[in-house]
Amino acid sequence: MEYLHTMVRVADLDEALDFYCAKLGLVEMSRINNEKARYTLVYLAAPGDAERAGQTQRPLIELTYNWDPEVYTGGRNFGHLAFAVEDIYATCDKLMKAGVTINRPPRDGHMAFIRSPDQISIELLQKGGAKAPEEPWASMPNTATW
Repeated sequence: MEYLHTMVRVADLDEALDFYCAKLGLVEMSRINNEKARYTLVYLAAPGDAERAGQTQRPLIELTYNWDPEVYTGGRNFGHLAFAVEDIYATCDKLMKAGVTINRPPRDGHMAFIRSPDQISIELLQKGGAKAPEEPWASMPNTATW
């Protein structure tokens, strides 16, 4: 068995791409527009996985945008996506400056949670061992849920 991709339904494709690509840094690998079934699929990879994903089509995130409006609920019920990052503090700082709320700050230097515009929880994990606790993260409270 091999991991292929995770599918996330999105309500606004432009908003989702701004979040996943412009803010989080994922790379668009391919896109499929299905006129008959009225949907768009956009496949994304983490920058560190892009070369491998381009060759093997995995690991990927599949954003599914249905052209006919639907209300999606239960984003927290989905679970979460997880990405290893080179520097959790720099990543969280960059995301905060881009307007992303850090729901669970990296107080321990190891783990943080954010949410996408469609309320999908995303876990960020420090690559390698945990960093030493640093302010403002060490004393920052949780915000909402993740």
